[in-house]
Amino acid sequence: MKKDIDFEPVAGVKLAIAKEEVAGESQWAVYIINHNLIELHTVLITSKGYGTIDGEEKKTSVLRHMIGELGPSSFARIEPIQPELFALSNEYWVSYYILDKIFDKKFVFTAGSIVEENIRKIPALGLDGVLHS
Repeated sequence: MKKDIDFEPVAGVKLAIAKEEVAGESQWAVYIINHNLIELHTVLITSKGYGTIDGEEKKTSVLRHMIGELGPSSFARIEPIQPELFALSNEYWVSYYILDKIFDKKFVFTAGSIVEENIRKIPALGLDGVLHS
C-alpha cells in the first residue's frame, strides 16, 4: 500500500504550463523540468482538472503519462492543454525514481492561476508560461 512506501522529498523537479508557437499558432502545453544533475527514471504522471465553471461542477478525465528517462538538466513535454481548462484547478501527480529511491509530489495549478500577470519567461524551456515548483 502507498502508506507503506517511504517517499523521498522532491527537489529540483518543476512543472510548467507554457505557450509555444507552432506553425504561427499559439498552443499551450505542460512540461516537466529536471534541474537535478542526475537523471530521473520511470517518471509517472497523472493529470486531472476539477472545479466550477458558470456554477456547474466540472471534472476532466484522468490522463496517465510515462517517461522512461528524463536526463539531468532537461525537460519533457507532458501534454497539450486547452486554455479553457485554466478556469479549473489542474492537478499533476508526479512519481519517479532516482537510483533505487522513489520520489512523489502533487503539483496543482489552481483555478485562474494561468493568467497574463503570472506569465514569465521560463529559462529552462525558452518559453513564456507559469512555473510551479
